[in-house]
Amino acid sequence: MVQSVELVLDEGLDARVREEWAALRDAGLPSQARHTGASNAPHVTVGVADLVDAEGEAALAGIDYGPDSPLRLGGLLVFGGRTSVLSRAVVPTAGLIATHLAVQAALDGAPGRPDTTRPGAWTPHVTLARRLDPDQLAAALSVLADRPRELVGTIRGARRWDGDARATRAVGTDA
Repeated sequence: MVQSVELVLDEGLDARVREEWAALRDAGLPSQARHTGASNAPHVTVGVADLVDAEGEAALAGIDYGPDSPLRLGGLLVFGGRTSVLSRAVVPTAGLIATHLAVQAALDGAPGRPDTTRPGAWTPHVTLARRLDPDQLAAALSVLADRPRELVGTIRGARRWDGDARATRAVGTDA
């Protein structure tokens, strides 16, 4: 199962993203708001692997995840395919890129690391909705058209999603 390292948003930024989730849900569209599990929270994924061994866990615990570092969510971003994923782009900063590189180094050699999370291919984002068909995507863009172009906040900390246990836990500094 997937193991990931995620940056968690501060309370205010988290609330603004959840407002966008709710607007999509209230319009009858796919939305992350429909995932009601306790682990569901707006986040930025900085690393993914199928397995993280004890050495990797120790390396991840030693990373400074930049709590209280600025985090700016930019415009809407669409990942296409048979269906689309609608996200908010994350505007990269030197600190965010350094955190990403540190996580990638900690996961070096771990199995099942997708190319899309590796340096040079990673697109930082916060997911708003998944599995949108073309009509739903057009409707979602319309629903969110009047939202602010940018949402600004900070990184609260980091967490680990453990797909085997289907649970999250803080990693490094407080999350």
